[in-house]
Amino acid sequence: MPKICVLSDILASQVAAGEVVERPASVVKELVENSLDAGAGEIRVDMDQGGAALIRVSDDGCGMSREDALLSLERHATSKLRTSADLTAIRTLGFRGEAVPSIASVSRFRMVTREASALAGTEILVDGGKIRNVRDAGCAPGTLIEAKALFFNMPARRKFLRAESTEAAHVEHQLRLHALASPHVRFRLRRDDREIFDLPPAAQAFDRVRQLLGTDLAGELIPLPLIHGHGITVEGFVLPPLHARKGRRHQCVFLNGRPVEDAVISRALTEAFRGTIAEGLHPAAWLWMHLDPTLVDVNVHPAKREVRFHKPFDVRDAILEAVRLGLHPPGPPPRPNSPATPPVATGFRVPQAALPTRTDEPLSTPIGWLKPALYSPTTPTENEDAPPLGGLKPALPAPLSPVPEFRILGLLLHRFVVMESHDGLVLFDPKAAKERIFYDSLILPQHGTQESQGLLVPILLELDPRDLDLLLRERLALSNAGIDIEPFGGNTLQIRALPACLGIEAPRAFLSELLDELLHDPATGASRFAPERLARMLAKRAASLIDPKLSETLPLLADLFSCQLPYCAPDGRPTLTEFSLRELERRLGSNKN
Repeated sequence: MPKICVLSDILASQVAAGEVVERPASVVKELVENSLDAGAGEIRVDMDQGGAALIRVSDDGCGMSREDALLSLERHATSKLRTSADLTAIRTLGFRGEAVPSIASVSRFRMVTREASALAGTEILVDGGKIRNVRDAGCAPGTLIEAKALFFNMPARRKFLRAESTEAAHVEHQLRLHALASPHVRFRLRRDDREIFDLPPAAQAFDRVRQLLGTDLAGELIPLPLIHGHGITVEGFVLPPLHARKGRRHQCVFLNGRPVEDAVISRALTEAFRGTIAEGLHPAAWLWMHLDPTLVDVNVHPAKREVRFHKPFDVRDAILEAVRLGLHPPGPPPRPNSPATPPVATGFRVPQAALPTRTDEPLSTPIGWLKPALYSPTTPTENEDAPPLGGLKPALPAPLSPVPEFRILGLLLHRFVVMESHDGLVLFDPKAAKERIFYDSLILPQHGTQESQGLLVPILLELDPRDLDLLLRERLALSNAGIDIEPFGGNTLQIRALPACLGIEAPRAFLSELLDELLHDPATGASRFAPERLARMLAKRAASLIDPKLSETLPLLADLFSCQLPYCAPDGRPTLTEFSLRELERRLGSNKN
């Protein structure tokens, strides 16, 4: 008996489903792509229990005859390819003919379809890849496909599905991508008989972005000029550099109507923003690209998410030109008699409040002339009425460690405090000190629970549905850290309170950066929201907003030495660094007299 045998059609379809159908969102992706290829003007998606119990996709496309409907359940049956030459110039979203039979092989499947010219439609019932019934049906023109009990016959695959809310978030994200890629189509999503969104057709791509992004952020969008060249067309929108984030989830790229992910495009976007965003951050962008199908291969990934460009450098150059012209559009020529003015980037505006200011000492007073003060725990500060650094309450326990005596010399580069000790020179880092103070206040609350300070006006943040789901599932961990969050409807998160000890003056910017770091950090699982990690991140983010002032150095030192480990920040950075007199003499090559 031979060892090698040909797989049965059902088993072969189930094997293929392992690549095509990863989760409920994969089913939605494949069926929505077929609906768009069929010329649908309206697509409706219904799901129950995150898609594991039911996925229903209905459209008003061209529909199918009974013969075509039956053929669509055969593997590698498609209306979109005829010869091998067609594979080099694919103009449709689907083309392999594997999606429908793969979905039918791992679910209880139902298809109802009718062509506009037909008197009756066709209904086909499939159970785990076996056709159970084919009959006439009354229905509107178009196609409706249901997939119930996904992976019911593959329990090993079913147990790897995530929580219901997580799978639902992935489905919503997938449909939002297609809604952006095809703004002329109406998209509706219902979850457990509750409408999530209903997006009417949009005349322009900007209108669809505004529908999904919200009015506030949409008002900050920077349009990119239409760029043509080398068979490539690029247009779209970007957000100002201050909205750059660690992850790439806010980068939506559509190639010939297909949502794609590609390293060439991501690197080009980052390069176009070089000099305006920090290393490791990625700009927010929405790009619509049209490329000659012969210059791109969309058949390099099982799920068709990634593509391969024939001339990647041309793609890169087109994106660079579009983004740079969007950020720095050419201004009108200067008037002949007007005085010369320095060039100003007009792509976005920096609010006056965001410019750094120094309010602790007058600019006319050199730092070296400040009156030095010898510190002791009972010595009054130079300005007792000044609020403590970062808004922390002055009432703190007595120092746990003896406070060394320092003589304050000045402020170095508006960052480090220079002091003199009995043995040499001391550099004091107020931000690192604040991190230690904040961390101890967060991780060692006096009454066992972290006190929260309610916000006068709750902050509303529009998030990716997957990010929103993760934060809501970790609501208890955030609450223990003093952050009170609630869902506000749709994909909007409401923040009602922050830890009282932080004294944050600009909570929106603080929360945006904190959540971005929290969501896109490499840490996964329970460690992502561990109390120590949350406290460390909160302390670091809050301390980064501090503007050091000499007048606050003495009370800050008293607070620091009330901590258990005053000489280092939570991440191990030193709060004070001393250069002994012997080391200074050695470095300067001088001898004691």
